[in-house]
Amino acid sequence: MSGAYEGKQIVGMDLHRRRSVLVRMTDTGEHLETVRISNDPDYLRQVMARAGESPEVVLEATYGWYWAADTLAELGAHVHLAHPLGVKMFSYRRVKNDELDAGDLADLLRMGRLPEAWIAPPATRELRGWVRHRAKLVGLRSNVKCQVHAVLAGAGVQVLMSDLFGPGGRGLLAATAMPVESRSRIDSLLRVIGALDFEIDTFARLVTGRLREDPGYAAIRQIPGVGPLLGAVFVAEIGDIHRFSRPQQLASWAGLTPTHRESDTTVHRGRITKQGSRLVRWAAVEAVQRVPSHTRLGQTRDRVGERRGRNIGVVAAARELITLVFYGLRDRHIRALAARTARPEVA
Repeated sequence: MSGAYEGKQIVGMDLHRRRSVLVRMTDTGEHLETVRISNDPDYLRQVMARAGESPEVVLEATYGWYWAADTLAELGAHVHLAHPLGVKMFSYRRVKNDELDAGDLADLLRMGRLPEAWIAPPATRELRGWVRHRAKLVGLRSNVKCQVHAVLAGAGVQVLMSDLFGPGGRGLLAATAMPVESRSRIDSLLRVIGALDFEIDTFARLVTGRLREDPGYAAIRQIPGVGPLLGAVFVAEIGDIHRFSRPQQLASWAGLTPTHRESDTTVHRGRITKQGSRLVRWAAVEAVQRVPSHTRLGQTRDRVGERRGRNIGVVAAARELITLVFYGLRDRHIRALAARTARPEVA
């Protein structure tokens, strides 16, 4: 059925790399049309021309969703982004196909039960792209450095220094005699590391230059352990801090809160969920491992670590750091940075 309908329309879009399926329905759930299109903005505009004025459209936060969300917003649609973890119930159906997935998304939106993800504005997406690209380059460089160590181990070369890629290590690599096969691989890997160093520095300058005048960025850089690049990770990945009403919500979004399973009188609280921004979680953990013991975060890390182990202490300190990040981005200043003072003993 594809006849005209005057009321508000709901559109579910099951987005894939090459093709997508759109299901249009009324706000009461009456099916109007199912269309399969190739992923092209012009095809999407043609289909949406039949969806009336200001339709409600939902698509999943999956690979390559930016173009679809931007095209729909340009057409005047109210775009909703479904959180992938919240719509996993689709995988338990006996029959699963693109049309059913698109229809289920539309139904969840129509009934007010859609688990939504935040749609970052273009400027935030651009900053995120730079930050994430730099993080991937750093990961590639770490992998290449591991290969250098593997080649040296295979050639029987002992590495006694902590930083093989500092000045001393470079001298060792240049002076050590090794078979031609090993030498050619080492030289190749060092050239790759040099190229990656250049790209990493380039994107670091792009990111810090963009955030130079950002007051929230300046505020969170006062937190011990948060340097220019970790601060950029927090700003880019979190985006609009006002979408979180409390620091506990931000910690949960970052996957730093424990799992909670409750049934009747039984309650189980386990490890942290790790469901959320992996990059923010990594940045928080990385920062608190750098801070000295006399700081507020260092005291939390060491105090909890003595009782429950180093890893749990680090996670506890990371949650406290995320609280400081929340208030720094929201209020543009941070009050609770001083280390805790010991309470006097009562006689």
